[in-house]
Amino acid sequence: MAKIFQVSARAGMTRVVEPIARSLLRAGVSPNAVTVAGTIGVLVGALGFGARGHLVAGALIVTVFALTDLLDGTMARMSGGSTRFGAFLDSSMDRVADSAVFGAVAFYLASEGDRAGMAAALICLAAGGLVSYVKARAEGLGMSANVGVAERTERLLIVGVGGLLAALVHPAALPIALWLLAAVSLFTVGQRMRHVYQQAQQVDVPGGQR
Repeated sequence: MAKIFQVSARAGMTRVVEPIARSLLRAGVSPNAVTVAGTIGVLVGALGFGARGHLVAGALIVTVFALTDLLDGTMARMSGGSTRFGAFLDSSMDRVADSAVFGAVAFYLASEGDRAGMAAALICLAAGGLVSYVKARAEGLGMSANVGVAERTERLLIVGVGGLLAALVHPAALPIALWLLAAVSLFTVGQRMRHVYQQAQQVDVPGGQR
């Protein structure tokens, strides 16, 4: 169900961003420039606002600039497809943005004396990196790992909603969201490793290297 919702939402957003993508391409803006600009925006929202306790402003800024991940992909498709460097840059900038978001959340919770919440944010940071690494490593070995309940979109959505609820409803909402995210992120790592293991069983031979 989550996959169906994500695909439907992404299709709807694509129809919204396509006119913007065409305008930017006509103006001579490259997809790579949008990728970098989006990452800078996320850094400003996370480190400039979220880390200082301005959770609503931080969440909104991060959400807006995180949508450039869809915009640059649409621009690349319209201009003839993503280049290898473009794909590399996009993936690398995603890791920078994710690290900033969860690092900022951990810093904020530490400043509030919430050590348990800070621990959850650090687990989310590490687990999020593992989710991406397992997929990249599997693809580097000729397999796939595009499965799991907590991909990047879901992770940012959960922490964003947690931040908004913490500012507008109750401060405990953010730590609760982080512990939930930590659990589903680790579960996703397990899902992907199991998926790769099943594929490897079909191609690996006894006596081969690990």
